[in-house]
Amino acid sequence: MTDDFTPRPLALTTADGLSLEAELTIPAQAHAAVVLCHPHPQQGGTMTSLVTSELFRLLPESGLAVLRFNFRGVGKSEGSHESGVGEAIDIVAALDAIATECPDLPVFVSGWSFGADTSLSIIDPRIAAWIACAPPLRILPLEELTAAAGDDPRPKLLIIPEHDQFRDPESAIEATASWNNTSVVSVAGADHFFVGRTSKVAKLVVDFIEAQPTT
Repeated sequence: MTDDFTPRPLALTTADGLSLEAELTIPAQAHAAVVLCHPHPQQGGTMTSLVTSELFRLLPESGLAVLRFNFRGVGKSEGSHESGVGEAIDIVAALDAIATECPDLPVFVSGWSFGADTSLSIIDPRIAAWIACAPPLRILPLEELTAAAGDDPRPKLLIIPEHDQFRDPESAIEATASWNNTSVVSVAGADHFFVGRTSKVAKLVVDFIEAQPTT
């Protein structure tokens, strides 16, 4: 019998009363859960953007439950863009939903670009670790990210494209030098969009989750 990886729609409710569009896939025998946060809404980013979609498609094959959602003002999600501040509330709503749907699983947060920076601003006891794909480290002030996830003792993985247009590996290492429990991995040949290298990103995400003692 093969796993059914068909996603089902889900509505998230934020603390400030908005309804957000989401999708959830829970494979049989899931051993961890991942919340995916998409790139910049004002640059066309949605939960169906390339890296977010590929992680949503590939991660269940490795036994990971996955939730993706549209930030406020995107697609069928209510509200309007709030420059990463309101979107942090949206991520907490996603954590609420995944904790309800998968109450016994460790939860990882993985964002791409804008979603990466925004997720790094969240400190929530339900987060096992952060996985930031091509974080610009400037959507919100770097000092805020350092005071949030950066100073937190829980693990962080930064997946940085070799040729990222916004924050290359050397710059990312320098910017996060003071961060606790943080690893920076470069993806050779990739730019900010990881075209042709999304399977590599998925493998890095899976390997990192598998290495955590909580799983």
